[in-house]
Amino acid sequence: METTIKWTGKMAFTGVTPSGHEIKMDAAPEVGGENTGARPTELLLNAVAGCTGIDIIMILHKMRLNPTSFHMDVKGDRADVEPKRFTKINIHYALEGELPEEKVVRAIQLSKDKYCSVSHSLNAEITVSYSINGVNGEQEL
Repeated sequence: METTIKWTGKMAFTGVTPSGHEIKMDAAPEVGGENTGARPTELLLNAVAGCTGIDIIMILHKMRLNPTSFHMDVKGDRADVEPKRFTKINIHYALEGELPEEKVVRAIQLSKDKYCSVSHSLNAEITVSYSINGVNGEQEL
């Protein structure tokens, strides 16, 4: 996989993904940016969630399960000193629908432990929790 990222002035950059989608990145005004795009660290958190979310939906569909709603709340803790890397990322998966807990847990575990290439590319502790139809799951993952 390859991409090219172009500097567009001040602290802004624009990239075009290999699949043809444009991504704008910029820094906060207090460090010389103009807030014209997402921070790279924001994109990283979204990438982790998006990767694992796609995995989970694909796995649930293979199990012939169709969530009616699915969202993730993601929290990233960063180190206080440079390079201020993510040290811990917590993802809470909130799913709705007729979904047996054991199958949801299996889908989450498969994504977390085996399939999500984005999370496996990071050096951060990643923890997860889940709820189904508003009820928090009982299993630790």
